[in-house]
Amino acid sequence: MFEHIANTFNEHMETVSLSIEPLTPLIAETSGMMVQTLLNDNKIICCANGSSSVAVQQFSSHLLHQFEQERPSLPAICLSHDSTTLTAIASQGSFNDIYSKQIRALGQNGDLLLLASCNGNEPNLLQAIKAARDREMSIVVLSGTDGGDIASLLTPEDIELRVPAINPPRIQEMQLLITHCLCELIDLQLFGGEV
Repeated sequence: MFEHIANTFNEHMETVSLSIEPLTPLIAETSGMMVQTLLNDNKIICCANGSSSVAVQQFSSHLLHQFEQERPSLPAICLSHDSTTLTAIASQGSFNDIYSKQIRALGQNGDLLLLASCNGNEPNLLQAIKAARDREMSIVVLSGTDGGDIASLLTPEDIELRVPAINPPRIQEMQLLITHCLCELIDLQLFGGEV
């Protein structure tokens, strides 16, 4: 049992180590894109499925409330946590539309979609990207493995933060770390401090 725990910790540390070099410049670029979105009086809309939704829910919560310092609220919406809306769209329409329908109603030109996925193949997330593209929103994807079908939908203007791992728990751990980095960088750029 102890060996299993040690292996899990070591796998986590290896994933972090492998992520530093490729993801550091992309996290910095993403934070700048998000800051510009907020300075332009636009909002960040988040969505994900399953355990990946934890990272985007916490991200939107930290923007709306605070991360490490008290500061004014920032406009963010997480589409993953409204069970009434999600189940209404899924039961009366299609599960594939649970996010795209909300994005078409709430998304505006200049908003940013933050989407998280481990394998990049979920049809409802593919539809979310298409809806965001129709609304002329910026797109940032937290992904893993090979990026899946989502990667094929992205343009050079989009940002993909792909964790170099195939194990979903390790990918999700990194997605949470990435969103924490983004929250910290957004706060520093908007409200002062060392960047």
